[in-house]
Amino acid sequence: MKTKPDNKNRFVIIMAGGRGERFWPVSREKTPKQLIKLLGDKSFLQQAVERVAPLVPMKNIFIITNEAQAAAVRKQLPKLPKENVVAEPVGRDTCAAVTLGAALVGARSTTGVMAVLPADHVIPEEKKFQQVLADAFDLASRGQAIVTIGIKPTEPNTGYGYIRVGEPLPPPQGVKSYKTVFHRAEQFVEKPNYDTALGYLQSGQYRWNAGMFIWSFVTVTEGLQKHQPEMYEACQRWFKVATNGPKLAKVLAKEYPEIKRVSIDYALMEKAHNVVCADGAFEWDDLGAWNALARHLKADPEGNCAVADFIHVDAARNIIYDARSKDRRTPIAVVGLRDSILVQTDDAVLLAHKSQAQKVKELVKKMAEDAKLKKLI
Repeated sequence: MKTKPDNKNRFVIIMAGGRGERFWPVSREKTPKQLIKLLGDKSFLQQAVERVAPLVPMKNIFIITNEAQAAAVRKQLPKLPKENVVAEPVGRDTCAAVTLGAALVGARSTTGVMAVLPADHVIPEEKKFQQVLADAFDLASRGQAIVTIGIKPTEPNTGYGYIRVGEPLPPPQGVKSYKTVFHRAEQFVEKPNYDTALGYLQSGQYRWNAGMFIWSFVTVTEGLQKHQPEMYEACQRWFKVATNGPKLAKVLAKEYPEIKRVSIDYALMEKAHNVVCADGAFEWDDLGAWNALARHLKADPEGNCAVADFIHVDAARNIIYDARSKDRRTPIAVVGLRDSILVQTDDAVLLAHKSQAQKVKELVKKMAEDAKLKKLI
Protein backbone atom coordinates (compact mmCIF):
# COMPACT_ATOMS: atom_id res chain seq x y z
CA MET A 1 0.00 0.00 0.00
CA LYS A 2 1.28 3.49 -0.89
CA THR A 3 2.05 5.54 2.23
CA LYS A 4 0.62 9.01 2.47
CA PRO A 5 3.36 11.63 1.99
CA ASP A 6 4.25 13.73 5.01
CA ASN A 7 2.73 17.10 4.18
CA LYS A 8 3.92 18.97 7.29
CA ASN A 9 6.88 20.22 5.29
CA ARG A 10 4.76 21.51 2.41
CA PHE A 11 3.76 25.15 2.19
CA VAL A 12 1.60 27.22 -0.16
CA ILE A 13 1.99 30.93 -0.84
CA ILE A 14 -1.07 32.42 -2.54
CA MET A 15 -0.44 35.76 -4.22
CA ALA A 16 -3.53 37.91 -3.76
CA GLY A 17 -2.40 41.50 -4.10
CA GLY A 18 -3.80 42.33 -7.55
CA ARG A 19 -6.43 44.99 -8.15
CA GLY A 20 -8.40 43.21 -10.90
CA GLU A 21 -9.08 46.49 -12.69
CA ARG A 22 -10.42 44.83 -15.84
CA PHE A 23 -13.39 43.57 -13.80
CA TRP A 24 -14.50 47.07 -12.77
CA PRO A 25 -17.17 48.03 -11.63
CA VAL A 26 -17.57 44.78 -9.62
CA SER A 27 -13.86 44.59 -8.74
CA ARG A 28 -12.67 47.54 -6.64
CA GLU A 29 -9.43 48.37 -4.88
CA LYS A 30 -10.65 47.05 -1.50
CA THR A 31 -12.60 44.12 -2.99
CA PRO A 32 -10.66 43.09 -6.11
CA LYS A 33 -11.32 40.18 -8.46
CA GLN A 34 -9.91 37.51 -6.16
CA LEU A 35 -12.27 38.54 -3.32
CA ILE A 36 -15.52 38.70 -5.28
CA LYS A 37 -17.96 35.93 -6.14
CA LEU A 38 -18.24 36.07 -9.92
CA LEU A 39 -18.86 32.34 -10.41
CA GLY A 40 -20.58 30.38 -7.66
CA ASP A 41 -21.00 31.22 -3.98
CA LYS A 42 -17.31 31.43 -3.07
CA SER A 43 -14.67 33.97 -4.05
CA PHE A 44 -11.71 32.96 -6.22
CA LEU A 45 -9.42 33.26 -3.19
CA GLN A 46 -11.63 30.98 -1.07
CA GLN A 47 -11.64 28.45 -3.93
CA ALA A 48 -7.82 28.69 -4.24
CA VAL A 49 -7.39 27.88 -0.53
CA GLU A 50 -9.93 25.01 -0.67
CA ARG A 51 -8.08 23.47 -3.64
CA VAL A 52 -4.81 23.14 -1.72
CA ALA A 53 -6.24 22.32 1.73
CA PRO A 54 -6.17 18.51 1.16
CA LEU A 55 -2.42 18.70 0.40
CA VAL A 56 -1.12 21.24 2.92
CA PRO A 57 -1.95 21.96 6.59
CA MET A 58 -3.93 25.21 7.02
CA LYS A 59 -1.15 26.69 9.20
CA ASN A 60 1.24 26.27 6.22
CA ILE A 61 -0.87 28.35 3.82
CA PHE A 62 0.12 32.02 3.51
CA ILE A 63 -1.66 34.80 1.64
CA ILE A 64 0.43 37.73 0.40
CA THR A 65 -1.85 40.68 -0.22
CA ASN A 66 -1.75 44.47 0.27
CA GLU A 67 -2.78 46.67 3.17
CA ALA A 68 -6.05 47.79 1.55
CA GLN A 69 -7.22 44.16 1.23
CA ALA A 70 -5.73 42.40 4.28
CA ALA A 71 -8.79 42.82 6.53
CA ALA A 72 -11.16 41.51 3.82
CA VAL A 73 -8.83 38.53 3.17
CA ARG A 74 -8.82 37.59 6.87
CA LYS A 75 -12.60 37.89 7.02
CA GLN A 76 -13.00 35.56 4.02
CA LEU A 77 -10.62 32.95 5.47
CA PRO A 78 -11.55 32.58 9.17
CA LYS A 79 -9.84 29.16 9.48
CA LEU A 80 -6.49 30.57 8.42
CA PRO A 81 -4.25 31.90 11.24
CA LYS A 82 -4.48 35.71 11.15
CA GLU A 83 -0.69 36.08 11.00
CA ASN A 84 -0.65 34.00 7.78
CA VAL A 85 -2.14 36.96 5.91
CA VAL A 86 0.82 39.21 5.16
CA ALA A 87 0.37 42.64 3.58
CA GLU A 88 2.95 44.17 1.26
CA PRO A 89 3.31 47.90 2.06
CA VAL A 90 3.50 48.67 -1.69
CA GLY A 91 3.26 46.51 -4.81
CA ARG A 92 6.68 45.44 -6.11
CA ASP A 93 5.74 42.73 -8.66
CA THR A 94 6.06 38.98 -8.21
CA CYS A 95 9.78 38.56 -7.42
CA ALA A 96 9.44 40.57 -4.20
CA ALA A 97 6.33 38.58 -3.23
CA VAL A 98 8.13 35.28 -3.88
CA THR A 99 11.13 36.47 -1.83
CA LEU A 100 8.81 37.38 1.04
CA GLY A 101 7.08 33.99 0.70
CA ALA A 102 10.44 32.21 0.87
CA ALA A 103 11.33 34.08 4.10
CA LEU A 104 7.98 33.07 5.66
CA VAL A 105 8.53 29.41 4.73
CA GLY A 106 12.22 29.24 5.62
CA ALA A 107 11.61 30.69 9.08
CA ARG A 108 9.32 27.73 9.77
CA SER A 109 11.30 25.01 7.97
CA THR A 110 14.57 25.36 6.07
CA THR A 111 13.82 21.97 4.48
CA GLY A 112 10.33 23.12 3.42
CA VAL A 113 8.94 22.86 -0.12
CA MET A 114 6.66 25.67 -1.28
CA ALA A 115 4.16 26.24 -4.05
CA VAL A 116 3.53 29.80 -5.22
CA LEU A 117 0.05 30.10 -6.74
CA PRO A 118 -2.19 32.92 -8.02
CA ALA A 119 -5.42 33.68 -6.14
CA ASP A 120 -7.76 34.26 -9.06
CA HIS A 121 -7.66 31.30 -11.45
CA VAL A 122 -10.58 29.08 -12.38
CA ILE A 123 -9.75 25.36 -12.02
CA PRO A 124 -12.95 23.27 -12.13
CA GLU A 125 -11.13 19.91 -12.07
CA GLU A 126 -9.77 20.08 -8.52
CA LYS A 127 -8.72 16.42 -8.20
CA LYS A 128 -6.62 16.58 -11.40
CA PHE A 129 -5.00 19.81 -10.21
CA GLN A 130 -4.22 18.25 -6.80
CA GLN A 131 -2.55 15.27 -8.49
CA VAL A 132 -0.25 17.54 -10.53
CA LEU A 133 0.56 19.68 -7.48
CA ALA A 134 1.29 16.62 -5.31
CA ASP A 135 3.66 15.21 -7.96
CA ALA A 136 5.34 18.62 -8.33
CA PHE A 137 5.80 18.86 -4.54
CA ASP A 138 7.41 15.41 -4.55
CA LEU A 139 9.77 16.20 -7.44
CA ALA A 140 10.77 19.58 -5.95
CA SER A 141 11.53 17.95 -2.58
CA ARG A 142 14.00 15.48 -4.13
CA GLY A 143 16.60 17.82 -5.53
CA GLN A 144 17.22 21.17 -7.08
CA ALA A 145 14.44 21.39 -9.64
CA ILE A 146 12.44 24.57 -10.01
CA VAL A 147 9.03 23.27 -11.11
CA THR A 148 6.45 25.31 -12.99
CA ILE A 149 3.03 24.12 -14.12
CA GLY A 150 2.34 24.77 -17.82
CA ILE A 151 -1.08 24.45 -19.44
CA LYS A 152 -1.46 22.86 -22.88
CA PRO A 153 -2.78 25.62 -25.17
CA THR A 154 -6.28 25.15 -26.55
CA GLU A 155 -6.22 28.30 -28.73
CA PRO A 156 -3.64 30.81 -30.07
CA ASN A 157 -4.09 33.10 -27.07
CA THR A 158 -2.00 36.30 -27.17
CA GLY A 159 -2.74 37.24 -23.55
CA TYR A 160 -0.47 34.60 -21.95
CA GLY A 161 3.27 34.04 -21.80
CA TYR A 162 4.45 30.67 -23.15
CA ILE A 163 7.02 28.03 -22.14
CA ARG A 164 8.84 25.94 -24.76
CA VAL A 165 9.29 22.42 -23.44
CA GLY A 166 11.68 19.58 -24.34
CA GLU A 167 11.16 15.83 -24.30
CA PRO A 168 9.39 14.25 -21.30
CA LEU A 169 11.80 13.55 -18.43
CA PRO A 170 12.20 10.15 -16.75
CA PRO A 171 11.23 10.01 -13.05
CA PRO A 172 14.05 10.57 -10.52
CA GLN A 173 15.87 7.57 -9.06
CA GLY A 174 13.78 5.71 -6.54
CA VAL A 175 10.46 6.92 -7.99
CA LYS A 176 8.42 4.36 -9.91
CA SER A 177 6.69 7.01 -12.01
CA TYR A 178 4.49 10.08 -11.68
CA LYS A 179 1.00 10.43 -13.08
CA THR A 180 2.12 13.88 -14.22
CA VAL A 181 4.38 14.31 -17.27
CA PHE A 182 7.40 16.55 -16.61
CA HIS A 183 9.53 18.23 -19.31
CA ARG A 184 12.66 20.32 -19.24
CA ALA A 185 11.62 23.97 -19.65
CA GLU A 186 13.76 25.24 -22.55
CA GLN A 187 12.57 28.81 -22.98
CA PHE A 188 10.15 31.35 -21.47
CA VAL A 189 8.50 33.54 -24.10
CA GLU A 190 6.68 36.84 -23.61
CA LYS A 191 3.09 37.31 -24.85
CA PRO A 192 3.29 36.64 -28.61
CA ASN A 193 1.34 38.08 -31.55
CA TYR A 194 -1.45 35.99 -33.08
CA ASP A 195 0.58 34.31 -35.86
CA THR A 196 3.36 33.36 -33.45
CA ALA A 197 0.82 32.01 -30.94
CA LEU A 198 -0.77 29.96 -33.71
CA GLY A 199 2.63 28.45 -34.53
CA TYR A 200 3.19 27.62 -30.86
CA LEU A 201 -0.20 25.91 -30.67
CA GLN A 202 0.41 23.84 -33.81
CA SER A 203 3.93 22.77 -32.78
CA GLY A 204 2.77 21.07 -29.57
CA GLN A 205 6.04 22.19 -27.96
CA TYR A 206 4.65 25.08 -25.95
CA ARG A 207 2.63 25.48 -22.76
CA TRP A 208 0.84 28.51 -21.34
CA ASN A 209 2.73 30.03 -18.43
CA ALA A 210 0.17 29.84 -15.62
CA GLY A 211 2.33 31.57 -13.01
CA MET A 212 2.45 28.53 -10.70
CA PHE A 213 5.81 27.55 -9.21
CA ILE A 214 6.97 24.80 -6.84
CA TRP A 215 10.44 24.65 -5.29
CA SER A 216 12.24 23.92 -2.03
CA PHE A 217 13.26 26.82 0.18
CA VAL A 218 16.91 25.92 -0.46
CA THR A 219 16.45 25.85 -4.26
CA VAL A 220 14.65 29.19 -4.53
CA THR A 221 17.08 31.00 -2.21
CA GLU A 222 20.05 29.56 -4.14
CA GLY A 223 18.41 30.81 -7.35
CA LEU A 224 17.96 34.28 -5.86
CA GLN A 225 21.53 34.30 -4.55
CA LYS A 226 22.85 33.53 -8.03
CA HIS A 227 20.56 35.69 -10.18
CA GLN A 228 19.12 38.36 -7.80
CA PRO A 229 21.62 38.96 -4.97
CA GLU A 230 19.75 42.01 -3.63
CA MET A 231 16.55 39.96 -3.29
CA TYR A 232 18.53 37.18 -1.62
CA GLU A 233 19.90 39.63 0.95
CA ALA A 234 16.39 40.97 1.60
CA CYS A 235 15.18 37.37 2.07
CA GLN A 236 17.93 36.80 4.68
CA ARG A 237 16.84 39.89 6.62
CA TRP A 238 13.11 39.09 6.47
CA PHE A 239 13.79 35.46 7.40
CA LYS A 240 15.10 36.61 10.81
CA VAL A 241 11.82 38.35 11.74
CA ALA A 242 9.34 36.30 9.68
CA THR A 243 7.70 34.57 12.67
CA ASN A 244 7.09 37.88 14.46
CA GLY A 245 4.21 39.62 12.63
CA PRO A 246 4.60 43.17 14.06
CA LYS A 247 8.40 43.10 13.62
CA LEU A 248 8.09 41.81 10.05
CA ALA A 249 5.53 44.53 9.20
CA LYS A 250 7.93 47.18 10.54
CA VAL A 251 10.88 45.88 8.51
CA LEU A 252 8.77 45.56 5.33
CA ALA A 253 7.39 49.09 5.75
CA LYS A 254 10.95 50.40 5.85
CA GLU A 255 12.50 48.24 3.11
CA TYR A 256 9.78 47.38 0.60
CA PRO A 257 9.53 50.76 -1.14
CA GLU A 258 13.24 50.47 -2.08
CA ILE A 259 12.91 46.94 -3.52
CA LYS A 260 13.20 46.83 -7.31
CA ARG A 261 10.05 46.06 -9.25
CA VAL A 262 10.64 42.89 -11.29
CA SER A 263 8.63 39.78 -12.16
CA ILE A 264 9.76 36.33 -10.99
CA ASP A 265 9.71 35.18 -14.63
CA TYR A 266 12.28 37.77 -15.66
CA ALA A 267 14.24 37.74 -12.40
CA LEU A 268 14.68 33.99 -12.05
CA MET A 269 12.74 31.65 -14.35
CA GLU A 270 14.23 32.95 -17.63
CA LYS A 271 17.77 32.81 -16.23
CA ALA A 272 17.77 29.47 -14.35
CA HIS A 273 18.84 26.21 -16.02
CA ASN A 274 17.13 23.84 -13.58
CA VAL A 275 13.51 24.56 -14.54
CA VAL A 276 11.12 21.68 -15.11
CA CYS A 277 7.63 22.13 -16.57
CA ALA A 278 4.79 19.91 -15.35
CA ASP A 279 1.93 19.31 -17.77
CA GLY A 280 -1.13 20.90 -16.19
CA ALA A 281 -3.58 18.27 -17.42
CA PHE A 282 -6.63 19.97 -15.95
CA GLU A 283 -9.16 22.53 -17.10
CA TRP A 284 -7.81 26.02 -16.37
CA ASP A 285 -8.73 29.62 -17.03
CA ASP A 286 -7.09 32.86 -16.02
CA LEU A 287 -10.11 35.14 -16.14
CA GLY A 288 -8.39 38.18 -17.57
CA ALA A 289 -11.39 40.37 -18.40
CA TRP A 290 -15.20 40.40 -18.61
CA ASN A 291 -15.35 38.68 -22.01
CA ALA A 292 -13.73 35.55 -20.48
CA LEU A 293 -16.84 35.05 -18.34
CA ALA A 294 -18.71 33.75 -21.40
CA ARG A 295 -16.63 30.55 -21.18
CA HIS A 296 -18.22 29.73 -17.81
CA LEU A 297 -21.84 30.86 -18.16
CA LYS A 298 -24.65 29.10 -19.99
CA ALA A 299 -25.70 30.97 -23.11
CA ASP A 300 -29.24 31.44 -24.46
CA PRO A 301 -30.01 30.45 -28.11
CA GLU A 302 -28.67 33.83 -29.31
CA GLY A 303 -25.41 33.43 -27.40
CA ASN A 304 -26.21 35.89 -24.60
CA CYS A 305 -24.73 34.98 -21.20
CA ALA A 306 -26.61 36.59 -18.35
CA VAL A 307 -26.43 36.70 -14.58
CA ALA A 308 -29.35 39.12 -14.35
CA ASP A 309 -33.08 39.59 -14.74
CA PHE A 310 -32.56 39.97 -18.48
CA ILE A 311 -34.96 40.40 -21.39
CA HIS A 312 -34.05 41.24 -24.97
CA VAL A 313 -35.19 41.63 -28.55
CA ASP A 314 -32.73 40.87 -31.35
CA ALA A 315 -29.65 40.93 -29.08
CA ALA A 316 -26.81 38.44 -29.52
CA ARG A 317 -23.53 37.27 -27.95
CA ASN A 318 -23.65 39.74 -25.04
CA ILE A 319 -22.50 39.33 -21.45
CA ILE A 320 -25.01 40.82 -19.01
CA TYR A 321 -24.00 40.81 -15.34
CA ASP A 322 -26.04 42.31 -12.50
CA ALA A 323 -23.91 42.42 -9.34
CA ARG A 324 -26.63 43.90 -7.17
CA SER A 325 -28.20 41.74 -4.46
CA LYS A 326 -31.21 39.82 -5.77
CA ASP A 327 -33.74 41.96 -3.88
CA ARG A 328 -32.28 45.12 -5.47
CA ARG A 329 -32.16 43.91 -9.05
CA THR A 330 -34.34 45.55 -11.68
CA PRO A 331 -34.94 44.11 -15.17
CA ILE A 332 -32.20 44.84 -17.72
CA ALA A 333 -33.88 45.20 -21.11
CA VAL A 334 -31.78 45.20 -24.28
CA VAL A 335 -32.71 45.78 -27.92
CA GLY A 336 -30.45 45.09 -30.90
CA LEU A 337 -27.20 45.00 -28.96
CA ARG A 338 -24.43 42.70 -30.23
CA ASP A 339 -21.10 41.44 -28.82
CA SER A 340 -21.20 43.71 -25.80
CA ILE A 341 -20.63 43.66 -22.05
CA LEU A 342 -23.17 45.27 -19.72
CA VAL A 343 -22.41 45.28 -16.00
CA GLN A 344 -24.64 46.84 -13.36
CA THR A 345 -23.67 47.52 -9.72
CA ASP A 346 -25.35 49.65 -7.02
CA ASP A 347 -23.34 52.73 -7.98
CA ALA A 348 -22.11 52.27 -11.57
CA VAL A 349 -22.88 50.81 -15.01
CA LEU A 350 -20.31 49.58 -17.53
CA LEU A 351 -21.12 49.19 -21.23
CA ALA A 352 -18.28 47.99 -23.46
CA HIS A 353 -17.73 46.14 -26.73
CA LYS A 354 -16.36 42.63 -26.09
CA SER A 355 -13.36 43.27 -28.36
CA GLN A 356 -12.36 46.22 -26.10
CA ALA A 357 -12.69 44.40 -22.77
CA GLN A 358 -8.99 44.83 -21.91
CA LYS A 359 -9.39 48.62 -22.09
CA VAL A 360 -11.51 48.67 -18.91
CA LYS A 361 -8.13 49.00 -17.16
CA GLU A 362 -7.54 52.28 -19.05
CA LEU A 363 -10.99 53.45 -17.99
CA VAL A 364 -10.16 52.83 -14.32
CA LYS A 365 -6.92 54.80 -14.72
CA LYS A 366 -8.88 57.70 -16.23
CA MET A 367 -11.40 57.60 -13.38
CA ALA A 368 -8.56 57.72 -10.84
CA GLU A 369 -7.57 61.13 -12.25
CA ASP A 370 -11.09 62.55 -11.69
CA ALA A 371 -11.82 63.69 -8.13
CA LYS A 372 -15.57 62.95 -8.47
CA LEU A 373 -15.08 59.43 -9.90
CA LYS A 374 -12.07 58.34 -7.80
CA LYS A 375 -14.30 56.98 -5.05
CA LEU A 376 -15.73 54.42 -7.51
CA ILE A 377 -12.44 52.59 -7.97
